[in-house]
Amino acid sequence: MLRFNDIADRVLDYSPNADLELMQKAYVFSAKVHEGQERLSGEPYLVHPLEVAGILGDLRMDDVTIASALLHDTLEDTLTTREEIQRLFGEKVAFIVDGLTKIARIEFTSARERQAENFRKMLIAMSTDIRILLIKLADRLHNMRTLEHLGEESAQRIAQETMEIYVPLAHRLGIRWMMQELEEYSFRALHPQAVEEISRQLVGSRDERARYVEEMIDSISSTLEAGELRADVKGRLKEIASIHRKMHAQGLDVDQIYDVLAFRVVIDGPSESCYTALGLIHARWRPVPSRFKDYLGNPKQNGYRSLHTTVIGPYGERAEVQIRTSEMDRDAEYGIAAHWKYKSAGQGENEEDQNRFSWLRQLLEWQRELSDPHEFLDTVKMDLFPGEIFVFTPRGEVINLPRRATPIDFAYAIHSEIGNECSGARVNGKMAPLRQVLIDGDTVEITTSTNQFPRKDWLEFVVSGKAKNHIRHSIRVNERVRSIQLGREILAREFRKAGISLTKLAASGELDVLAASQIKGAKQDDLFAAVSYGKIPASRFVALIKGEVAQEPKPSESSEPFQERFRSLFRKRQEPEDRGGSGILVGGVADVMVRFGGCCDPLPGDDVLGFVTRGRGVTVHARGCARVFELDPERRIDVQWDAEKAVPRKVSIRITSRDKTGILAKITNAISAAGINISAVKVNVDEKDRAVQIYELWVGNTKTLNAVMKELSRVKGVLSVDRIRG
Repeated sequence: MLRFNDIADRVLDYSPNADLELMQKAYVFSAKVHEGQERLSGEPYLVHPLEVAGILGDLRMDDVTIASALLHDTLEDTLTTREEIQRLFGEKVAFIVDGLTKIARIEFTSARERQAENFRKMLIAMSTDIRILLIKLADRLHNMRTLEHLGEESAQRIAQETMEIYVPLAHRLGIRWMMQELEEYSFRALHPQAVEEISRQLVGSRDERARYVEEMIDSISSTLEAGELRADVKGRLKEIASIHRKMHAQGLDVDQIYDVLAFRVVIDGPSESCYTALGLIHARWRPVPSRFKDYLGNPKQNGYRSLHTTVIGPYGERAEVQIRTSEMDRDAEYGIAAHWKYKSAGQGENEEDQNRFSWLRQLLEWQRELSDPHEFLDTVKMDLFPGEIFVFTPRGEVINLPRRATPIDFAYAIHSEIGNECSGARVNGKMAPLRQVLIDGDTVEITTSTNQFPRKDWLEFVVSGKAKNHIRHSIRVNERVRSIQLGREILAREFRKAGISLTKLAASGELDVLAASQIKGAKQDDLFAAVSYGKIPASRFVALIKGEVAQEPKPSESSEPFQERFRSLFRKRQEPEDRGGSGILVGGVADVMVRFGGCCDPLPGDDVLGFVTRGRGVTVHARGCARVFELDPERRIDVQWDAEKAVPRKVSIRITSRDKTGILAKITNAISAAGINISAVKVNVDEKDRAVQIYELWVGNTKTLNAVMKELSRVKGVLSVDRIRG
């Protein structure tokens, strides 16, 4: 168990003027209020805040952060109040602890909603003080270190959230060791079979590799010393998550992955010395073509700088070598924690820091712009952890983009107006289609036109969050304009029949009053949109203006007006072949005309949303479907699966495997054993001798699908199993 004195000594070592009394008082207070509380491991609860504070000590954080970490659960898990924290520890500590507590206290209806809003709240808090995010990351890291004390389902849910949100955040904050540790714990929880298999294959050579690492460290050190360079050389076996990622990407077995060893050379000297060291290493060992990355000339978006190369070392063993200065190494270890300014109120960011963390300001801008938390989450997840390419403007400025980016992504990266009006592109001086995938080193020039507008088909190939966000926003604005226009025409026609002038009502302001009486806080445009989508019949407004009483529903119907409205709008035609409906309830009603979005193929158990579609009832989409963000939010309606009428639905899965005899039989047997019917199979073999199999299955719910996909991933020779949507 980590002791407070260990943490205090660590902090005073790098910050001799730290407020020891503040940290000690926070420790004593935390111990007092958490007394008697235990974690699931059976340890005293105090162990957790101590470990979180210790992680932040490793990041060399200030005394306020350490004190806040020791107190971070006191408002949530004890009777302590914010006022008490402020009185005892000051406003800064109280603000940070309160910010962390607000994130934890939000209640939501679904796991995805909780994830989206927690992340949004975290960024809002972070905009005022980044230390809130750093404590949250440290809190998650210690929870991941003790994940084995949770049940399998809870552990996998937390691991998935960590992999999707916290790993990318640690990466973008530049805290490399924390990112790697979070990723490794998450991978071990999500893929225990893969971990067991890789570990088994590595164990026989582990001692041999350890000896090789020591030999290679000595060789690199002596080579650099002969070149009159002072350097610290370290070596390690790569993490299992990293090895598996490479196996999956290249379709290889463990024994075919050569560069599982990584060496770090930290130069005591200027950045130019890194290139000198690179030359010495390449002169001693043959470099592997296409395995060189220069992150000194082109730093990553999180500020990471280093030279990466892979060489063929002694005995033909491949080894990755990273070369950086001590300053670059500190940046890679501590990331944003090494640069964020706390201590002087008047001390601002320099230009380098502004460039390094411009993505943070972009995220905060998105959280203000995007009202839908799910759209916000999908947008930032796209941009948090991309593979990166570096392309150039005609003036030679470097633009960082996600891999598979297109000229439209490039245009939006320059400016949103250039993206909106993008009509063509030149790549390396030649005309190129807007959907062309850009590669490292391309020079891109965009042509614009005021007659050009974002199109829906752009969403099929753009990859950056910024581009998707602006395109979706533009599409929604255009759809709303059309809806308002149509609603105005419908209402004007109905009013003309009754001898009422819509123009006079609008000019007098009476229409705004009418709109507000029917839709809270609405203006006349909202009224037109509601009429367009059939949410409110135009005849109701005629009756209201004439002072007539709208036709009342029959007594038997009066208890359920909402349900009856949908029955009348979207009544399904009774057909002999109707075998029990869609399995969807709209506002609690089962016999509403429903169709499913072919773009996402929702399955019972998926989180779903409904959208009113003129003339075609309600269209159901999975909540995470990209199409959802293009649709007008005013058309959204709550839907849910009917638990009493589980209707099997068709779903497609993709299985990538080795191309070997008998594997198809093993896969189909595993599917049949789960009681699932196979309606179609398509098999192709790629140039890497991998079989790509597409199966169409009839499945009752996501639980059954997930179980069979998990079973399929255990079949020897299967590399990956993925669900295909649309």
